[in-house]
Amino acid sequence: MKDKMRHIQRAEPPGTAARRAALRLLDAVLRRGLPLEAALDAAARDLERADDRGFAHAIAAEALRRLPDLDALIDRATRQRLPDDAKARFALRIALVQALALSTPPHAAIATVLPLVDGGPRKLVHGVFSTVNREGWALPEVPHLPAPVADRWGKAWGEEVVAAATRLIATPPPIDLIGEPPADLAGVSLMPGHLRLARGIAVAGLTGYGEGRWWVQDLSAAQPARLLGPGEGRTALDLCAAPGGKTMQLASAGWEVVALDVSESRLARLKENLARTGLDARVIAADVMKWAPPAPVDAILLDAPCSATGIFRRHPDVLHRVRPRAIAALAEAQQAMLARAADWLKPGGSLVYSVCSLEPEEGEQVADAFLAARSDYALAERQRILPGVHAAEGGADSFFIARFVRNPRR
Repeated sequence: MKDKMRHIQRAEPPGTAARRAALRLLDAVLRRGLPLEAALDAAARDLERADDRGFAHAIAAEALRRLPDLDALIDRATRQRLPDDAKARFALRIALVQALALSTPPHAAIATVLPLVDGGPRKLVHGVFSTVNREGWALPEVPHLPAPVADRWGKAWGEEVVAAATRLIATPPPIDLIGEPPADLAGVSLMPGHLRLARGIAVAGLTGYGEGRWWVQDLSAAQPARLLGPGEGRTALDLCAAPGGKTMQLASAGWEVVALDVSESRLARLKENLARTGLDARVIAADVMKWAPPAPVDAILLDAPCSATGIFRRHPDVLHRVRPRAIAALAEAQQAMLARAADWLKPGGSLVYSVCSLEPEEGEQVADAFLAARSDYALAERQRILPGVHAAEGGADSFFIARFVRNPRR
């Protein structure tokens, strides 16, 4: 009977499983260096309901957006600093972000988190949480970036860009529609074939979605393909093509597209997008470093694998898991891809290289090294999209884009 009563007393409050999944997500990102999205399936393995899975993701993502400020509150309320990987710190991050940023009632936030530290420092977690709420401490309206990131970007771009980045990360991004978006929707157009909507709209129910007249793609991500202009039946390689936004752009602009990607699962989504839009492309699952086209092509678009630090507002985990060593390795891989793809272009053709990164090692320095090594190529144009662009309309992801032209043979 005592064992039965003890079991009843320790029954977990509803919603605890979602918080446990959120803790696994934070652990996967902060301790093991995994991307948030890649860790979701394993972390949420015990959750049957989609809304519980979504809530666990929302808790973890918001905690990562505000991690330095959450930790500052925890440190302020403790006499001795908790280790970064302490379970109590992880539990407090989850409880506090709910109460202070996600509008969860404080009693529900702490009740669903305390079971995560059973057999551990429950009194400490409860005490710190109570102190923060009793004293009325709050998270800043504009979050702070992790110190190493702020220092790195400040040296590269200046403090104004760092300030703009902190404003961007405060809220999730809006929705950009590319193609032929419906004209009857309340939104803002920032370029031809574009419509920006407020976040939270169910896009699948909007006019033209089922007919494939448009797709969702960030404003900045749409720029690389635009630099190639109309295709007029010429052939373009879209390297690292999945999930397919740039492939669809090129196909809709009249290019005969060959879309290449190493991931078959991501190519499945690309094929679904092509089927919905009625656009055509030849899809190939292959490694760009092992594959080669049968003949030279008219244009190449290399949206290269990168640190993805330029899309930090969509994927705040990159702020905490991407280190300088990884950036250097990615830049080296990008140089190798550029060097290999450059031999596949016809004289007079265009090669576009882009990365959704805020690191100059991946953008400017890769482009400069390519030009130094290839006397048969010239720079036609390049763009660096930094935080702060279109700020009044909701901002845009950060990109580096360069278009090179292969000199005609003499």
